[in-house]
Amino acid sequence: MGILYTLLIGLVVGLIARAVMPGEQKLGWIMTAVLGVAGSFVATFAGQALGLYGAGSAAGWIASVVGAVILLIIYGMVQKKS
Repeated sequence: MGILYTLLIGLVVGLIARAVMPGEQKLGWIMTAVLGVAGSFVATFAGQALGLYGAGSAAGWIASVVGAVILLIIYGMVQKKS
């Protein structure tokens, strides 16, 4: 159940990130969930590196959305180059 819960939270975070980001992103449901989960990981590792979170702590909802938006910006820049 833990993996299913993580994917569901990732989907919600990815949907929020896509709604916040201006413009059209051509991502399906699976890529949106992957974006959200990866955004959560980015936010967790960045927060731990900056000393905002302790070891073993996870990022919150807002930090996860910010991490997903950052990944969405990077994805958009890579798509424009190809």
